Amino acid sequence: MSAFDRVELLLGEENLKKLKNSSVAVFGIGGVGGYATEALARSGVGNITVFDNDVVAESNLNRQIIATVNALGQDKVAVMKDRLLSINPKLNFSGYKVFYLPENANEFDLSKFDYIIDAVDTVSAKIEIIMRAKNANVPVISCMGTGGKTDPTMLKVSDVSKTSGCPLARVMRRELKNRGIFGVKVVYSEERFESLGVALTDKTPTGKTVPPSMIFVPATAGLILAKEVVFDLIKR
Repeated sequence: MSAFDRVELLLGEENLKKLKNSSVAVFGIGGVGGYATEALARSGVGNITVFDNDVVAESNLNRQIIATVNALGQDKVAVMKDRLLSINPKLNFSGYKVFYLPENANEFDLSKFDYIIDAVDTVSAKIEIIMRAKNANVPVISCMGTGGKTDPTMLKVSDVSKTSGCPLARVMRRELKNRGIFGVKVVYSEERFESLGVALTDKTPTGKTVPPSMIFVPATAGLILAKEVVFDLIKR
């Protein structure tokens, strides 16, 4: 059997063609976005564009699919490109080593995509991605907070206006409502932010506060994001 025969058995020939001809952008290819991106590629999506300004760090090894010892210090975009092309050499891959923010958003035309995944962790960037996607009439799905969570079975898909229990979702609800933006699909969890360690957060050498994290929830959230995109695309 060829690479996507089993996908075709599940979805059908015409739907597999839809995925092959679809173009999806993923913003952020870390713990969540990395799994989402690979799942898209393994599902037969033929055109994938990623945006990420980071390099693979040792602290990524516990949860990010592209993080290996051999990849340390390399651009995540480059590592992801090599990985996805080793899965599907026919994939049309584009990557931008950039931190997407309001200051540089005009440099990128989002209207050319069929779907957009927001897997970044900065509120200003998330809002900009969603606003630009809405203005371009491109479907967008956004991931809320996954740090400090351990139970992937508590992840849900909902409109952001109907979320509860997630601090990031609360901020996003308020900020999007203030901008008159509605109808945003998100993946989120109501699991309480907890830690069995010394602290609920830690700080990097630069003073940035980071939450504790393991692979289970970020990876599952990424797979859910990809699943929603795949089945939304074939329904169009």
